[in-house]
Amino acid sequence: MTAAIKAGAPYALIVFSFGFVLGTIRVLLIVPRLGETAAGSLEAPLMLAASWFICRWCVDRLDVPRRIGLRSLMGGIAFVVLIAAEFTLGGVVFGRQVGEQLAAYGSVAGAIGLAAQIVFATFPVMQIWRR
Repeated sequence: MTAAIKAGAPYALIVFSFGFVLGTIRVLLIVPRLGETAAGSLEAPLMLAASWFICRWCVDRLDVPRRIGLRSLMGGIAFVVLIAAEFTLGGVVFGRQVGEQLAAYGSVAGAIGLAAQIVFATFPVMQIWRR
């Protein structure tokens, strides 16, 4: 159980860091040209591909057992840490209230992002069958 707990946070924080860089590029370069929904649609597959490899690295490096319960725990912790980091960044850097951030999930772009985050949380379990 300890390995799953220890792997969830770094998995989320590494993905969050990558997403911060990619999100900056999306907001500054892609959104003005294509709009929020198209930009989110382009970003999501890149984030999921990166998340897959980051997850693989974390489960291998931190030796998380191939058990559904432990991998689900890792994914759940990663999801909570990712959402907490996102809400913290939104509040501290952009001055957004929690309600505003939750309301953003109601847009098409926000729903795409949330769906990608949910898929991100399933990767530890999905990778049980990768070999």
